[in-house]
Amino acid sequence: MDTYLGSPVRRHLLRAAPGSLLWALAGGLAAPRVAMAQPVERGAIPEVDRVSVRVVTDSYHHAFEPSRTQGDLRIDRLGSTLGRNTPPRTLQNEWGLSLHLESARGAEVRNVLIDFGFTPQTLLSNLEIAGVDPSRLDALVLSHGHYDHFGGLVGFLTAHKARLKSGLPFFLGGEECFCTREAGIGAGVGDFGALDRKAIDDAGLKVVIAERPALIGGHAFTTGSGIPRSSFERVLSPTRMAVGVRDGVGCFPDRLPADKRAATTLVPDDFEHEQATAFNLRGKGLVVLTSCGHRGVVNSVRAAQRASGVDKVHAVLGGFHLAPHPVDYLRQTAAALREINPDWLIPMHCSGEPFIAVAQQEMGERVVRSSTGTRFTFGA
Repeated sequence: MDTYLGSPVRRHLLRAAPGSLLWALAGGLAAPRVAMAQPVERGAIPEVDRVSVRVVTDSYHHAFEPSRTQGDLRIDRLGSTLGRNTPPRTLQNEWGLSLHLESARGAEVRNVLIDFGFTPQTLLSNLEIAGVDPSRLDALVLSHGHYDHFGGLVGFLTAHKARLKSGLPFFLGGEECFCTREAGIGAGVGDFGALDRKAIDDAGLKVVIAERPALIGGHAFTTGSGIPRSSFERVLSPTRMAVGVRDGVGCFPDRLPADKRAATTLVPDDFEHEQATAFNLRGKGLVVLTSCGHRGVVNSVRAAQRASGVDKVHAVLGGFHLAPHPVDYLRQTAAALREINPDWLIPMHCSGEPFIAVAQQEMGERVVRSSTGTRFTFGA
């Protein structure tokens, strides 16, 4: 399947690309409809009555975990599906993350899909098993420009673009999401993919750049890009990005921050384009989804607090990007999260088993194990 702008057919159409926005607007490269997100003022974040977070894709699944209610948190586990005249099916696991959010505000319901995992095969199968209806989605969100968070996007759009709402907003933290990247070190260095602009445009999505906090579907809000590095947390650079468009693939320099536009070598990722997503749950506080947390899980939570004007944190979920760190750093992070005092902490994806163990020591039963297919429901 043709999944990259850099495929031979598209390269033939795009060979003359000099890598500028003007060239794109002149017709050299399909430029998706782009808008700047309307900023939302501090204190103007709406309250919602319920938030359900379904883990569509992650790297772990146990088919026999029972569903349960723990305090005010409902945990629904999803195992294999069995039918009378069909073969059994089970959820697939892979290195990547995708989350489906359903929120309610009175009778008003909103559905959002954050990130798209590593492969379309896993994403599409798991969405079907979980009963997620793409036609009901009110927004798509990409947390940052890593392949394990957007690898399934093109396949998802190819399969469902006819069912998606017209002009469905697709929230990005910035143009850096489109930069080509390499990952690995030494002999393991290799291409880490790039977003496909033409697939986004062909699906009729409206790209919304969220440089500042903004509402998503009228219920959720994004922290916006540039999550401040205000804590002890260190931003690791597991990938390097290339500035410019080459062979029809990449990011437009004139849409990047000024200090990166003229880069002629690979730039270590600082994840300025990363964003977190959050809700203000009535009477309970913030539900914060870090996705990968490259800018730091504590920094991401603090950014959501500043954006909303709400100090109380009810839950923190997502990847915390702590797997590469030594145990002393894990303890420092767990202590900082304990100080924030969320009612629930649900590590996923790149958080790492050592951190989960440390966090459980610090916060006890407030730390809940996640798995692919699980739905966490937080109610007012």
